Amino acid sequence: MKKIFGYRSKKGESPLDSSISLGRDRGHRRTSFQPGYHIRDRDLKKIHKAASVGNVAKVQLVLLLGKNGLNDRDKKNRTALHLACANGHSAVVTLLLERKCLLNLCDNEKRTALMKAVECQEEECATLLLEHGADPNVMDVCGNTAVHYAVFCQNLSLAAKLLSYDADIEARNKDDLTPLLLAICERRGQMVEFLVKKKANIHAVDKMKRTALMLAVKYELPDVVRLLLQQGADIFSQDVFGWTAEEYAVFGGFNM
Repeated sequence: MKKIFGYRSKKGESPLDSSISLGRDRGHRRTSFQPGYHIRDRDLKKIHKAASVGNVAKVQLVLLLGKNGLNDRDKKNRTALHLACANGHSAVVTLLLERKCLLNLCDNEKRTALMKAVECQEEECATLLLEHGADPNVMDVCGNTAVHYAVFCQNLSLAAKLLSYDADIEARNKDDLTPLLLAICERRGQMVEFLVKKKANIHAVDKMKRTALMLAVKYELPDVVRLLLQQGADIFSQDVFGWTAEEYAVFGGFNM
């Protein structure tokens, strides 16, 4: 086990110190997964204000009078559909869909209305969007798809719904994390089991070539380790440091 003790990379970094960034750069791990929107009246047009509070009649009136368009953006590039979905106003969502609003427009973080519905766990709104053809594979500014959001929230129902509408179970974000790898990094055990049952690739690796098994050891998830070994995970794969899952286990004091 020559690589175990005192091993460091060229930058002085241990593989066990290597963190996963899920949000923006500079260590803000969960920036992309803060549910809801911060609402300020000065950012919104009339249609956005009405949609954000679920006022169907006011949305209809604004559109009838032509004060705002169906797909108008606020100062943060959000549409009425974004705000209605984030706040769970399915009646407003239904109205906007009936008027043929654009489904896949993105806000300042490149998030679609579907992503916001999933992030805020508004399943009825998410279902309406999917039924009308919303794309589940759009990526936000960090490369996350709607499935990544469902994984982070550990919402099995939404994850299953997205996969039933052809969401990519192997989509990779900017950290090269598939939904399965993200589920392990966030210690979402039930989601890991669900994704494995859905035939997610257990041999996928992140940007440091760490396998699902290595990450399960790193984050001390014995049930996940057991599941991956039962599924035939490769114990001999090496990451960019030349470490195997067994070496992660020994160095971290994890009994594999």
